[in-house]
Amino acid sequence: MREGEAGMGHTSRRETEERVLAALPGWVNAISQLNRLIAERMGVTASDLDCLHVLNQQGPATAAELARRVGLTAGAVSRMIDRLDAAGCIKRTSDPLDRRRVLIEPTSDGLSRIAAYYDGLTARAHDDLAVFRKEELDALLQFVERSQRSALGELSRLRHGRHAR
Repeated sequence: MREGEAGMGHTSRRETEERVLAALPGWVNAISQLNRLIAERMGVTASDLDCLHVLNQQGPATAAELARRVGLTAGAVSRMIDRLDAAGCIKRTSDPLDRRRVLIEPTSDGLSRIAAYYDGLTARAHDDLAVFRKEELDALLQFVERSQRSALGELSRLRHGRHAR
């Protein structure tokens, strides 16, 4: 059977790409639902949880820096910081390089609580990835990293008023 002909597991590259792209919204929705449930159980919002992930990945930040990192207004981030503080997930510290600046950083307790909620998903993801060879995992990682850059590029394009036609 030639490439592009339908058959027992034989699909064209384009058909496989379309299947991958068609599967992504369902995966994103499932992760989004999981994040909302975890956020609710932690007493915060899903956006607050995103903020904690950003702080954990990128390190402490001022409120203004955090607003840029998560793509929210200064007012929204200020309310977010208050909620996260009330939930015991962040702390405010003085910037060691400039004592006038206040840095927001996650607490170890907040990160531990989040990690506990994701333990099950992490274990399942390791099981899901176990079926792939190292070369396939490298390709998956490359796709995820490239897709993230593409999504951020599209986000920038749309934020700067260049709308789709």
